[in-house]
Amino acid sequence: MSQFRTLHEIAKTARANLSRNTWDYLVGGADTETSLKRNRLALDSLAFKPRVLQDVSAVDVTTTLGGHRLRIPVVLPPIGSIQAFEAGGGASVAQAADAFGTMMILSSVCLPDFETVARVGKAPKVFQLYLLGDRGWMDDHIERAIAAGYAGFCLTVDTAVYSRRERDISKGYTPLSGRQAGGGDFIHQAKMTWATVEHIKSKHRIPLWLKGINTADDARRAVDCGADVVYVSNHGGRQLDHGRGCIDALPEVAAAVDRRVPIVVDGGFMRGTDVIKGLARGATAVGVGRLEALAMAAGGAAAVQRALELLEIEIRTNMGLLGVRNVGELNSSYLEAAQPFTTPHVLSAFPLLDEGY
Repeated sequence: MSQFRTLHEIAKTARANLSRNTWDYLVGGADTETSLKRNRLALDSLAFKPRVLQDVSAVDVTTTLGGHRLRIPVVLPPIGSIQAFEAGGGASVAQAADAFGTMMILSSVCLPDFETVARVGKAPKVFQLYLLGDRGWMDDHIERAIAAGYAGFCLTVDTAVYSRRERDISKGYTPLSGRQAGGGDFIHQAKMTWATVEHIKSKHRIPLWLKGINTADDARRAVDCGADVVYVSNHGGRQLDHGRGCIDALPEVAAAVDRRVPIVVDGGFMRGTDVIKGLARGATAVGVGRLEALAMAAGGAAAVQRALELLEIEIRTNMGLLGVRNVGELNSSYLEAAQPFTTPHVLSAFPLLDEGY
């Protein structure tokens, strides 16, 4: 995969490889797609304030999340129906995470099944579950995930109901995740409450991630209920329309968490500079879901590994230019509000695509 010299080349190849239905599923969002666009707008509305004359001859881009060393502060997030982009599905993502040296989160709406993926490679894995059954069904899946060796269990809390995605509706296309959500069993997802979180913590000995936190109140309550990782996300703009950009929600969540547990954020993050901004605003690590899917479509596990390598180059280069020697030095003093120059859309992080490169 060394033929990919830039991340935009990966996006270009993915677009050429995917059918219209699968492409729209990847790049689309809910209703007017405002939340999706705000994710990019919020990132592009932050400018850097670099320091100079710092010794940046040895920039350290590694971090630790939940006791696991990550080569870069980036995780591969859960993507429903990841097998739609490359036949290996979750197993290919696991191969890439292992080869590069980072963590993956596997969606329960994926193939192969979570117990099969658990056996692929040695990278730490977190299992994300949509509740398609009752409490006994949930407990069984958590215990099986523990037995399979998962390093964490992730509950997605921003998907009480499945959103309306007009790109899919207009073509009559329903991905696997949508077909499962359309069944009566998805009612269990809608019935989740904080009591569900308390039950998981009281019954199961596995680190609990709560994905979909967007406010200080919910972040505070998540930690009080025993969450081990607070995950800021708006589902890539695919659930609630007209939500905030995730990096805009991050500061209040970080203040509420107050370093008690790690914070992960996703939502529009595509480039190394995006990752740096997320860290500077309080995240421990950043998820790059759509970039992961683009890379899967461009060439499976090898392309995902290459995308992570290119992100590493971008992160290290821009940290050096900021005068930052390690990720622990990043804070909000390196950022300020700025006027964005790019019209936000799902791939606006790759402007050369519009210029025909």
